Amino acid sequence: MTVQCEVTAKRAAAAPMSVFERYLTVWVFLCIVAGIGLGQWLPDLFRAVGRMEIAQVNLPVGLLIWIMIIPMLMKVDFGALHEIRGHVRGIGVTLFVNWLVKPFSMALLAWIFIRELFAPWLPAEQIDSYVAGLILLAAAPCTAMVFVWSRLTDGDPIFTLSQVALNDTIMVFTFAPIVGLLLGISAITVPWDTLFTSVVLYIAIPVALAQLWRKRLLVRGQQAFDAAMARIGPWSIGALLLTLVLLFAFQGDAILAQPMIIALLAVPILIQVFFNSSLAYLLNRALGEKHRVACPSALIGASNFFELAVAAAISLFGFESGAALATVVGVLIEVPVMLLVVRVVNASKDWYEAGVRPEASAPSLPGRGATRGGTRSGAR
Repeated sequence: MTVQCEVTAKRAAAAPMSVFERYLTVWVFLCIVAGIGLGQWLPDLFRAVGRMEIAQVNLPVGLLIWIMIIPMLMKVDFGALHEIRGHVRGIGVTLFVNWLVKPFSMALLAWIFIRELFAPWLPAEQIDSYVAGLILLAAAPCTAMVFVWSRLTDGDPIFTLSQVALNDTIMVFTFAPIVGLLLGISAITVPWDTLFTSVVLYIAIPVALAQLWRKRLLVRGQQAFDAAMARIGPWSIGALLLTLVLLFAFQGDAILAQPMIIALLAVPILIQVFFNSSLAYLLNRALGEKHRVACPSALIGASNFFELAVAAAISLFGFESGAALATVVGVLIEVPVMLLVVRVVNASKDWYEAGVRPEASAPSLPGRGATRGGTRSGAR
């Protein structure tokens, strides 16, 4: 393990939950109120903002998304990828749930609830768009907030860092194919050129810029990096809130006409969170992985990279689409639901560890592997 990976992981684990993160639901609710009010008061202004597009990319939103995403991606250390060797079972569970279960289970839940059960209470012309938004939300595993959830469960910081780095690497290549496949299965036409443009604009380029900026700052020392992150953190927060105000300004008429839409969209998201977190947690227990690994493994699949989902939804379907609204519902319920999951995994620690056989969690190879494993457990 490199010294830099260890330092990064320890700092991520020690970072406190900010006021913005803790009360994210409150800020989103205030953005709903502000956005709807401003949209009704100044409709011409927001229509003008909506027309500021080049190649189906809204320029103000594109800029806000970059400001929002890049500081978050700077926290990711891709040098930690080699650390996945230390917890193959936990990483395997993470990849299985995030990429083979989560997007497909959400597509199924969207079909059951949005197309069937809730269809009479939803605007018919937006049904496909709601389904698309839910799929976009599920196809983007959490990046930044998972560090917060891991810390609150005393999760292994090195494992958390390595699984985030691996998931973000995979997301660059799989986000578009998975979204395109599931939208096609759901009989939703998606412009592939716009989808790939979204991947390049909101994943590939921000990842490259964030890592270049990160390396330049770290050359000047860890203190310079920490100071820069402290300065640019508010940029990300402000960009997210402004994006939400813009979105709800365009969604105001639909919400005022049918205020139950948000609650109905929240149902499949809530079921998916509890299903995926439970599945990952139980699989880690069955495989004999440590509780400190099982927690972040379960939490990354339950949470979402909602900034990317919002950006992709707006690019593909527009500000006034049901897809954009569906992704924002994920933002609205993120913190309270994830804090509930954190509480459950913390409260069940004794039960979890009682079911893990000591020999199952030991390194598979004696000698050098056992020494390395012992050293790591001592460091924790």
